[in-house]
Amino acid sequence: MYMHCVQVSAIGGFASPIPKSSVSLWSTTMAVASPNSLRVAAAQMTSVSDLAANFATCSRLVKEAASAGAKLLCFPEAFSYVGTKDGDSVSVAQPLDGPIMNQYCSLARESSIWLSLGGFQEKGSDPTHLCNTHVIVDETGKIRSSYRKIHLFDVDVPGGRVYKESKFTEPGKDIVAVDSPIGRLGLSVCYDLRFPEMYQLLRFQHEAQVLLVPSAFTKVTGAAHWEILLRARAIETQCYVIAAAQTGKHGDKRESYGDTLIIDPWGTIVGRLPDRLSTGIVVADIDLSLVDSVREKMPIDKQRMPIDFWKAASL
Repeated sequence: MYMHCVQVSAIGGFASPIPKSSVSLWSTTMAVASPNSLRVAAAQMTSVSDLAANFATCSRLVKEAASAGAKLLCFPEAFSYVGTKDGDSVSVAQPLDGPIMNQYCSLARESSIWLSLGGFQEKGSDPTHLCNTHVIVDETGKIRSSYRKIHLFDVDVPGGRVYKESKFTEPGKDIVAVDSPIGRLGLSVCYDLRFPEMYQLLRFQHEAQVLLVPSAFTKVTGAAHWEILLRARAIETQCYVIAAAQTGKHGDKRESYGDTLIIDPWGTIVGRLPDRLSTGIVVADIDLSLVDSVREKMPIDKQRMPIDFWKAASL
């Protein structure tokens, strides 16, 4: 499997540890490419409370991914906007056919690349709430599918602050998978990662081959759990996992862990940015025949016990 990473210095007011004199930094690992391989990319960025600045960064990363030959580029949660305080995002929320999403659809069309955009601040059912929505856009700029985040981040982070996402976000109700050029995608957002039953449903009922986990993990929870949770989801579902991450300080009150990862169905990390705090993309070739091979040799789909078995066993 051939895999390479692209790390790009930040512009437009984003903090970056990369020297300004360095336009881009390549880190490449060479191996034998499968004839069935499909190239994907995942972005890492530090979104701020400036829609135009975030769009400029995303636009640059889309061009990088397209130039690298990626069929799909995945952006992290809150790619288009991160407010300075809780609830700020409600003020910028728009419907999926609004001007903000239309800009990103145009990016996909101009570069002929599929985009995973999640979560986007979609206008909610009332003026005080939004939906944290993961949107899949195809290479023509058409929205193919959308998923509204089900599990909301209402957490008292140890040694950190208290989060109450449900105060300004309404939860989704539907599990979503969609076909794409790089396989059947299972959609999720950030905190969903802690609920394995959702990914079990994506794999065993919705036949997902690639799980997308756009995120903005906190610095504390990311350091403790990010990688191990992602690898666990890949192993137990026998799926590829693509996890695009927010990173660094978004302001005085919010900081994200970073560490964008691409993981294969055996739980091996096949793509990772060399700098956890940088803005850039990681590019990897995935092979769906590996998904088939892992599942054939370890047929957990045939060995799983139905829910009725466990109900009886617990009596």
